Amino acid sequence: MPKPGKRRKFSAAEKLRIVREAAACTQRGDIEALLRREGIYSSLLTAWRKQLALHGSEALAGRKPGRKPKQDAKDRRIAELEKRSARLEEKLALAEKLIDLQKNHLGRRPTCRREAQVRIRLSAGSEGSGR
Repeated sequence: MPKPGKRRKFSAAEKLRIVREAAACTQRGDIEALLRREGIYSSLLTAWRKQLALHGSEALAGRKPGRKPKQDAKDRRIAELEKRSARLEEKLALAEKLIDLQKNHLGRRPTCRREAQVRIRLSAGSEGSGR
């Protein structure tokens, strides 16, 4: 039994052993005796059983404490290139929209002064002939 007040850390092998011992218990009170002998609560045993059922024995190993490791140079470069690619795609989409807009207006408005004058005369003539 560990000293009171000291937090215990169980290895994956210890957790697996305890879960297997609990599964082997057949008589009434065996699991309670196991919990007292090991100095753990039933909720901890339940959590270990759940981890084992969902993810297998690898899940019992737990995670490393602390922050996740920062990105290395390769990961930073990939993130930078993905951002750049997204920005360029936005610029390309805008340029394509502008080109489409210019194509639409090109058919509607004259390209030179002479063409504008001809269109004005034609439109003035069609308005006057309608009377």
